[in-house]
Amino acid sequence: MNLLFSELPGRFERHLMRKHDNPLFQASQNQLTQEQLTEAQRLDHEELVAYIESLRKLVGEAVALGPHEQSDVILELKERLDKAYENACRLADDQTPNKQAIMKLVEVIMRAVWKGAGNDTLAHQELQQEEAARKTHYALLEHPLVADLLDPDSLILQNELLPVLLSAEQDEFETAITLFDPAQLSELCRQGEDLFGAAAESEAWQKAKQRFDILQGVLDSLGREGENA
Repeated sequence: MNLLFSELPGRFERHLMRKHDNPLFQASQNQLTQEQLTEAQRLDHEELVAYIESLRKLVGEAVALGPHEQSDVILELKERLDKAYENACRLADDQTPNKQAIMKLVEVIMRAVWKGAGNDTLAHQELQQEEAARKTHYALLEHPLVADLLDPDSLILQNELLPVLLSAEQDEFETAITLFDPAQLSELCRQGEDLFGAAAESEAWQKAKQRFDILQGVLDSLGREGENA
């Protein structure tokens, strides 16, 4: 059966696509029907429609801000805009225009925050750190896998995490593993040892094994850094 995948899928369809015909998942998980795919696409569409409506309201609030608005109101709105950017990265279709609009609004808000900081050196330092962290965070979210992993309602279950990581594209894999601390990496490596207990014969398994070797190398490197600290 030729499944009709979306060109720019949302988080529900992406999750099915990661498991489809993936030998790292059990046979009961990696078989996909058009009905399942259609349902995932419907859920993605519903999320997109709801998001656009909520974003319009949020933009309206930002535009309506007065020149002398309280700082706590401004910062609370900025946090909601940051979350709206995160959500946009998980949605179907091209969300570039929405993300650009959010970034422009955040820039306007941050200019007001900088102005409110006056000549406070400590406040300037904190604002610089916050802006650098936001820039890094936004860049990470450009990887759909990272956006899905950071989703508070992530569809990626704990027992699916290792297969999802090992079957990701190289750049997504290398970025995604930076989200995990040494204890989490250690647990993933333990699971990998069980996963690769059987002979890896297919090309997909060989590719996954190479990724797993990288994962173990990262964990070993972190361990050496801890010993030298």
